[in-house]
Amino acid sequence: MPGYTLEGQHVVIIGGSSGIGLAVAECAIADGAEVVVGSSNAANVEAAASRLGNAATGAVVDVRDEASVEAFLTGVAGFDHLVFTAGDWDPSMFAGSVAQLDFGTVDAGLKVRFWGALMAVKHALPHLSERGSITLTDGVLVHRPRKGMPLTAAFGGAIEHLVRGLAVDIAPVRVNAVCPGFVLTERARQMPPQTIQQMTGHQPLPRPADPAEVAQAYLYAMRGGYTTGQVLIVDGGLLLV
Repeated sequence: MPGYTLEGQHVVIIGGSSGIGLAVAECAIADGAEVVVGSSNAANVEAAASRLGNAATGAVVDVRDEASVEAFLTGVAGFDHLVFTAGDWDPSMFAGSVAQLDFGTVDAGLKVRFWGALMAVKHALPHLSERGSITLTDGVLVHRPRKGMPLTAAFGGAIEHLVRGLAVDIAPVRVNAVCPGFVLTERARQMPPQTIQQMTGHQPLPRPADPAEVAQAYLYAMRGGYTTGQVLIVDGGLLLV
């Protein structure tokens, strides 16, 4: 049905050279889209573009630098959808009590996950089509905080509230977020299997997600023309138990 696929549309994925972002790129291409992937690592961008084939191009972008973000999106020119998956949501980066916080590390994380996302939104707006959408990313620990990890919940929660505010502020551009549970990304595959089982075995779906499964939520956010201001939770049922 017209409008219910990404056929002929253009998708920009910042953070698209690995993990969930790369899976979104693969699924978008399979749905008929052309894709531009952006990442801070030139070698990763080149490898991703080669893997994705003729329907994809890539460029380097540093989401901590507004000039870099602006140049990247200006270089892409017109497109239909922006997906932002940049930043590793590994909670260990922000683990520890408040009394022991390293504000240098905290600030670096916030620059990517929050300010970087907001800069991408700002500089995407002049180039988005009338049917445009923006999809950001947080994580399920927003809704299931763990002791010693308050900032993981706080940073993700900031993204969810940003989505709601932006959905009103920049309408009719649609703005949503995807909130994944434990996803078997390249980094996660390095963890011991018993650790992964401990983290996911109690869920209704007792396993980690494949990145391609989570990518389907991003595709819905792009295709769902009447959906905005929403957070799509893809967690294997974690929040039910």
